[in-house]
Amino acid sequence: MRVSGFASGLAASTLLAVTLLSGTAARAAEDAAVQTVRGLYASFEGALKAPEADVKSRALVIGPVLDQSMDFATMARVAVGAKWKGFTPEQQGALTEAFKQYFTATYATRLSQAAGGKFDIKPESEARGQNRVVQTEVANADGDASQIDYLVGSGNRIQDVYLNGNVSEIAAMRGSFADPLKAGGAESLLKFLRDRTAAMLAAKPKP
Repeated sequence: MRVSGFASGLAASTLLAVTLLSGTAARAAEDAAVQTVRGLYASFEGALKAPEADVKSRALVIGPVLDQSMDFATMARVAVGAKWKGFTPEQQGALTEAFKQYFTATYATRLSQAAGGKFDIKPESEARGQNRVVQTEVANADGDASQIDYLVGSGNRIQDVYLNGNVSEIAAMRGSFADPLKAGGAESLLKFLRDRTAAMLAAKPKP
């Protein structure tokens, strides 16, 4: 049986399309930076589905995933700035732990704004120097959406979060840390972080 040129061309085109699509799917599946953010958002969705709606309960759900996904040591160092080098290893360790707890409580608090919404993740990350950027869009229950991007560094761990593509979370935190650092260095910042964390975790959901 003879196969027409049209049929042969169609078969070849179909095979090429399948190959290209398979390659795209494979690249997306292998994008470790995207997988990091996907796991993070899965924990957020899990926290929103949990029956307990208070900040403390949500922090317990997302905390372990944040610990795996976030490079808290780098984030704390960058947020503190130049003064970091003058702190003892013990102070640096305490500040990193306090920063982690503060960051977790902050995101557990923000989850209330995402209740009933959705998280969309671009399937492929983009290079930014030696790091990768994962672009996402988060919408609330009313459909109001915000672009939230993640800077993913070595070990596929997140080092910063950007609102609308350019507003750095770490830069904003650095600004809020300036006064405590100026007032009393590491110990003052440590108290600031612990007090703010305790206040957020004690907050009760609105009736």
